[in-house]
Amino acid sequence: MREPIFPVYNWITVRTGNTQKCKQNKWRELVKNIIMSEIIEYGEENEEEIELTAAEVLQQLEQAWLNEKFSPDLLECKVELVECMIDQITEMEENIKRAKKGDFKISIHRMEIDRIRYVLSSYLRCRLQKIEKYTTYILEQDKQRKEEEPCKLSQEEFTFAKEYAETLEEHLRNVALRHMPPNLQTLDPKQTAVKPNLEKYVFMKVIEDTDGVLVEEETLDTGEEIVDLQKGDQHIMRYKPIASLVSSGAVTLI
Repeated sequence: MREPIFPVYNWITVRTGNTQKCKQNKWRELVKNIIMSEIIEYGEENEEEIELTAAEVLQQLEQAWLNEKFSPDLLECKVELVECMIDQITEMEENIKRAKKGDFKISIHRMEIDRIRYVLSSYLRCRLQKIEKYTTYILEQDKQRKEEEPCKLSQEEFTFAKEYAETLEEHLRNVALRHMPPNLQTLDPKQTAVKPNLEKYVFMKVIEDTDGVLVEEETLDTGEEIVDLQKGDQHIMRYKPIASLVSSGAVTLI
């Protein structure tokens, strides 16, 4: 049996209402943020531990990548997952340097590194493409976001979106707007913003049982349609009714 790609000591344990410990200090804050939502589900008196291995972090990153790829809207950035896997790639490369030359495991580890890099780059590229396409819409949504709501953009993505929007507006002003009548030289974000098609149909797989999902609202011709989603079921339906379920992890896009 070959050795696992990920070292077995790359894990973190969180004990609810008690202490957190991690055998790699640099992973403590990163991985802890990923599973804080799970900690809330346990009472302070519950002593059950939650462990998250590097392989599980990669699995969550792959799922975030597929959700981002198939979702018409920009989802919340999984910056903790990205940073965790970047650290893991660095560590794996260091392990390869210490391995004996000619060891067959080196080629296997390099293939795994290439696979992780592809997932990372594809995930970030997909997000940048959406940011460029829906820049104005995304920034307007961020302005209207409540304080308790999570920001969809990382700090770097937010800076990029702001600079991209300013550069695009300046370009349009220099090329076209300054040659137009004064009453047409102003861009209204509400009218010019390109918005994602939230009515797009997507394939999904149910991860958690969810009852009472409103699929179609009541109209003059038809009544409202409510369905119960069972774990393991696969459906094709409009993205808008299940957008919140994708964000919460109750369903995943495929």
